[in-house]
Order: sequence, then structure tokens, then C-alpha cells
Amino acid sequence: MKIGSAFLVILGASLLVFALEAKTLDPYKVLGVERSASQREIQKAFHKLSLQYHPDKNKNKGAQEKFAEINNAYEILSDEEKRKNYDLHGDEKGNPGFNAGNAGDQGGYTYFTSGGPGQSGFSFRPDEWQNMGGSGGSQSFSFSFGGPSGQQSSGFGLDDIFLSFFGGGMGSGMGGGGKSAGFSSSSRSQFGSRSAPKSIRAVNSQVYKKEISDKGMTWLILSYTPTMKGTQQFESLIEEVANSLQGALQVGSINCETESSFCKELGIHPHREHKIFVYSYVASNSGSLVEFRGDLAVKSLKTFCQEHLPRFSKRIDLSQFEFASGTGETLSKVMLLSTKKDTPVIWRVLSGLYHKRVAFYDAQVHDVSYPMVRRLGVDALPAIVGWLSNGEKQILKAGISVKDMNSAVQELSALLDSFEKKNKKAASSQAKKTQGESGNKQIPLLGASNFDALCGETTPVCIIGAFMSSRGKDKLQKILSEVSQKPLSRRRSLASSSGDSISHVLLDASKHPSFLNALEKSGFKSSDNVLIAYKPRKGKYAAFDGEMNAEEVERFVGSVLNGDVKFTKTRQKPTIK
Repeated sequence: MKIGSAFLVILGASLLVFALEAKTLDPYKVLGVERSASQREIQKAFHKLSLQYHPDKNKNKGAQEKFAEINNAYEILSDEEKRKNYDLHGDEKGNPGFNAGNAGDQGGYTYFTSGGPGQSGFSFRPDEWQNMGGSGGSQSFSFSFGGPSGQQSSGFGLDDIFLSFFGGGMGSGMGGGGKSAGFSSSSRSQFGSRSAPKSIRAVNSQVYKKEISDKGMTWLILSYTPTMKGTQQFESLIEEVANSLQGALQVGSINCETESSFCKELGIHPHREHKIFVYSYVASNSGSLVEFRGDLAVKSLKTFCQEHLPRFSKRIDLSQFEFASGTGETLSKVMLLSTKKDTPVIWRVLSGLYHKRVAFYDAQVHDVSYPMVRRLGVDALPAIVGWLSNGEKQILKAGISVKDMNSAVQELSALLDSFEKKNKKAASSQAKKTQGESGNKQIPLLGASNFDALCGETTPVCIIGAFMSSRGKDKLQKILSEVSQKPLSRRRSLASSSGDSISHVLLDASKHPSFLNALEKSGFKSSDNVLIAYKPRKGKYAAFDGEMNAEEVERFVGSVLNGDVKFTKTRQKPTIK
């Protein structure tokens, strides 16, 4: 027993020395990449070297030490913050998950699971070491960041979540091709010593349709059968990723033994292997299941999940942005202004949760001195600006700061809920106003003083409702008032610069019979009211001969504008004296 304990202490001390020495080496030289190397090049170099020097495969002297150097180099260069710190200061201080120098913090060191039967993985800190147990080789390594009590050693702490909101780059995907997901024996040892995970939501067809399918939230789903071994390890991995993305991700599991027909419906055939899926919004707006086939490590799975978060926010160039001024649309619009070159993670999450309810935009700006930012009235970044459907602009929040992903999603969701309610009220008020205007709008009465303005040669088409009695006048007033508010008529009438603008007028035929006589010899005297489409420039007219109601008149006006109505030359130029 004493011999075994001594061996463990010696092994632990050796690994600690390897880890400490690895930190003094140039990570770029260790991985054999240039300082300008991309994340994909760094990842490729790491995978190649880690396979070459893995203790399970390489028994040569110094392989284990080299493996530690490779892992530490990758830890630094795969993290943008650490890499930046190393490039600037020659040191990777500022590990995600803790603030250096805080009272009570414990400086963190890399740990990795070493290979070989009977060997153990260790997590080293200056004042302690922890035996993680287990045996066998490893495909992955983990990080212990030594933060305050209660913080997980998953490699993703509060700083990482904080940067997820304000940061952009997600790294390269790790879920594309390759072999099916599976733990190595030492990967199992990392998770096997932990306490049993909390219960993961059981998913069946009802839950899937009600809470997952096309609901805007990203889900991480495990499929399994009870006879499979290692389910707890998969659940631990999934739960750890979910905790690091709390607020952006939901987790569930499908028992393909009890839900066999449902699994077949989804195209899931687990057979003898566990399978991990993400309900993704990358391929389509409605979402679909995408299988994860990368390394079974927290970092790989988390990156995969982040890449498959919703992307319903439209990235825009603020200098080209046209400010809304009431376009008739029913959806409100919100735009995030930040200094980040990519759409922040939390904004992507919110764009999924409010998909089809709120239109999302985001733009990169350097600072509040930018003219377009000043024009919006924003005095601090990041900021969210919103537009109601009636065109009213509001600053929803400026100088945004959040403590974690979950609270940020909740806080900003409350903000968007409130804004959505305001928009519904504004839309309702606008609809009532439009309806009132439609019912009360007075169609002008054509006379000598306004003839040139309403039906002169500057007006391509003039819709004239001629009446012989007050009853006929009221009927035409109501019909033309309604028709003039229809989208086609309104759009054409506003396009004054085009050749399709129209005007709607009333004419008292009992006082001005000569006007109708100029069009037709009979002067339409047999009708109490008549509708004429008159083209002053061409001296032509067309008379409506259908049933006098709003629907038929609207169809007639649409046909006139589309050129589907035959016009007749007037007998002489109509005038009003």
C-alpha cells in the first residue's frame, strides 16, 4: 500500500514538473506553427502531434513529457484571450474562469489524463493534487482553473460566458465527419468519479413537438438504450456543456427502446452506440437534428453547440442602414450595436427565441462618436435600439453589462417582452387610426378651382365618381374613401414621380353636365352615379360598368393601373367652369 502511494506521489510530482516546464516553452514552436496561424491550422497541428506522442501509442522516452507540452501549447493557442496575452506579454495569464490576483483564488494549472493501464489522471494546483482514478489512454485533456468555490473545472467559467456575449469568434467546427462519438477509457475516468448528474429531461414525441421543433431554442439531445454501458458518462458530459451554456441551451435524452417508433421517425438508429445530437438552426429556419461526431470533450461539444445556435439576426452595415419611418409592417425591429466583428452569442440565442415575433439586426461600430451612432442617440456600447411598427424609435438599453449567460438571456428577454407589448399596442392603435381615416376620409369635390391640381395633365389617372343626387354622393364617397386606402391604390398615389399616380375625386354631375358630355354624347344621364377613369394627358377615359361596391371598384382601379382596361378617346377636352 505504501509502495503504491509513493508511486502515485512520484508520478504526480513528475507530471507537475512536466506541466510547469511546458508553460515556459514557446507554444508556437511546440506545435510547429507560425504566429499568424489560424485556429484551424493550430487545431490540425495539435491533433497530429497528440496522436504521435500519446502515451498509449508512443512508449519512447520523453513522449509523455512531449505530450504534456503539446497539450499546454494547445491550451494557450486555442484560447484567443490566452493567445493574445502570450503574444503581448509572453505569458498566458488571464485564464477563463477566474480573475488573477483575487483573494482566495488558487492559481490553476493544466491537468491531463495520462495513458497506460493502471495509470491515473491528475488535476494539479500549487497546494493540492487530486487523483481522478481510472485506467487506460486518453483522447482528450481538460483544464482546471482553480476559481472560487462552487466554480466547475470544466474549462468554461464566467469570463468565457461573458466573452460569449461581447465576443464573436467561435473557432472551427469539430462535428463534421470522422468516426462516431465514443469515450476512451481515460475519458470515462474523467467523468466517472463525479457525482451522478441531475436528471436530464426525457424527450418523447409530444415533448419534441411542443418544446423543441421550430421553437427557437437549441437543444442538446442524447439517444440511448438502457442496455448500453457508459450512459452516465455521456450524461455528465452533456450536463457540463449545458451548464456552461445555461440560458442558451436545453438538454434532453431519448430512450430509443421505449420510444423506438419516435427514434425511427427522427432517423435515429443508436444500435450499440450512444449518439449526441444538436437541434440546429444553421441548415434551415425551421431547425433540424445534426449529429455530433467530434471528440468527446467538453470544449469540442461546446464549440459544436455554439456553431449551431440560431442565426436569425441580420448583420448590417450601419452606414447603409435606412432608418425606419413606419413601413406598414407589423413586426417590431431591434438592432444590437457592439464593437464585435461577429454576431454575439447571446444575440443569436435571442434571435431564435423571438424568431417570427421580432426582426433582429446587429452592426459593428467602433465607438459612440461614430456619426450614425450619434444620430441614433446612443451614448454607450453595447446598445440595443428598437423600432415599433409605426416607425417610433426607442433606445431599449445602452452600456449593457451582464454577469452570465443565463441572467443575460432572462434580462434581455424581459426587455424584449416589454417592447413587444408596446409594439402590439402601437400596431392596434395604428390599425384603429387607419380604419378611422378610411371611414372618415373626405374625397374632394371637383371644381374649377382645384381641377388642374386634381385632374390636370400632371395627374396620369383621375378616378371620378360622378353623382346626380345626395344619395349617390354618399354612396360614392364611402366606396372611394375605402378604395383609396387599399395598398395598391395608396402605393400608386404616393408614387408621384412615376407614371402610375392617381387621384380620387367626386363630381356633381347635376351642376357640371358639360364635363360628362365631353366624354360621351349621352352624358351618362341615365345613371344616378357613374365611375370614370380619366387620363388627362392622353385625353382618354374608361367607364366602370360593374356593380357599384368597394370590391368591384377596387378591382376596376387595379385593372386600370395594370393596363387591362380599354380606354376611349373623349369627344372633347372636359372642363369645369
